[in-house]
Amino acid sequence: MHKITKLKNGLRLITAPMTGTKTATVLVVVGTGSKYESRKISGISHFLEHLFFKGTKKRPTTLSISMELDAIGAEFNAFTGKEYTGYYVKSDTSKIETAMDVVSDMLLNSKFDAREIEREKGVIIEELNMYLDNPLMYIEDVFEQCLYGHTPAGRDTIGTKQTIVDFKRQDFVDYLNSQYSIDNSTVLLTGNFGNQAKAVKLVEKYFADPKFTKRGQAFKEKEAVTERQTKPQVLSHYKKTDQAHISLGVRTGRYGSKDNQAIRLLSIILGGSMSSRLFINLRERQGLAYYVRTSTESYSDCGYLTTRAGVPAAKIDLAAKTILKEYKRATKELVSPRELKRTKDLIIGRSAIQFEQSDNMAEMYAKQAVMRDTILRTEKDSKNLKIESLDEQIKKLKSVSTGQIRDAAKRIFVNKHLNLAVIGPFKDKKKLERLLKI
Repeated sequence: MHKITKLKNGLRLITAPMTGTKTATVLVVVGTGSKYESRKISGISHFLEHLFFKGTKKRPTTLSISMELDAIGAEFNAFTGKEYTGYYVKSDTSKIETAMDVVSDMLLNSKFDAREIEREKGVIIEELNMYLDNPLMYIEDVFEQCLYGHTPAGRDTIGTKQTIVDFKRQDFVDYLNSQYSIDNSTVLLTGNFGNQAKAVKLVEKYFADPKFTKRGQAFKEKEAVTERQTKPQVLSHYKKTDQAHISLGVRTGRYGSKDNQAIRLLSIILGGSMSSRLFINLRERQGLAYYVRTSTESYSDCGYLTTRAGVPAAKIDLAAKTILKEYKRATKELVSPRELKRTKDLIIGRSAIQFEQSDNMAEMYAKQAVMRDTILRTEKDSKNLKIESLDEQIKKLKSVSTGQIRDAAKRIFVNKHLNLAVIGPFKDKKKLERLLKI
């Protein structure tokens, strides 16, 4: 069972001990990301993530950091999203103090050398080029642009080539001091790390730097998403390809909304496995796609369900009609008890596999912590949200009925809330818009 502890300096620690593993993970998550950026500094959260690996006073170069972690056989990385950013090291349990020493040093004592910043601009631009050249990856960004337009929620996390080139050292220092505060940060320690007292002592030792308490005085809140869709929307990114990549979906509720578990189950039923309805229809029966995937995303103020697929450009209309037919079916017919049980068992089984790993467990708790904090701060209403264990989440999942799934489908699958993002050789937007009818 996890435990939440507030340390002497105000920093929150979440511990989740795990038996039967020889590893432990330290993850520091900060409640900021691309939704907290203005257009001028679009991409700064992601760029800053890179810079934390570029050297500290104690470990002056990238090589110093990577060699020390490689020497203990650790896995280490970072990630930036729309609403939170994380830094983690997973290691042999006997090396967890080294892991925490390095992570805390990076976050508290990075130099942000101006020469390193200039070099890293080229690296990040090539990362951006990689995404733009990979439609399977980039279609996710195009879909969010379709939903949220020219707002922070709709902009790419990585930024633009222009913003990347324009960044100066002071931009990163200002953003760090604004967004990376104790109040906005959580340390997670999961796996076989020893006892609770040892965990508290370690975190207090490595995160007690006074400069941490001085950050956050000028915290900048994100721009709230306002859902105002009154008709179907299409966003097409022209690319001369034989295969069209599509993402066809709808808006749902924010993190923690009443339909979350039902919509999660619905997404698996529709296209979340190799035995799902759309995988069978699009791939196995019609031969229209190699990959088919229905998934959900939930942020602190919005969410969506979408189906992605790579299909022949000449048959995009047939693919869209097949997806919409299954969406409509979900609003009319109850899922059979057998299909519902199979879907619940699939999620429970996947969770058992996924959360055998301490890093996955850390990230599960991290998202809950950030979402709850953000909703409390922005809506003043998170009394029904709490940080739950895996067992508590599974208990909720098991309680979802076939009627709840159909009711959720009726609420989300309506014509005016349809959204289609496309990457492919298409210039006639009206032709694509005509496909959007359930």
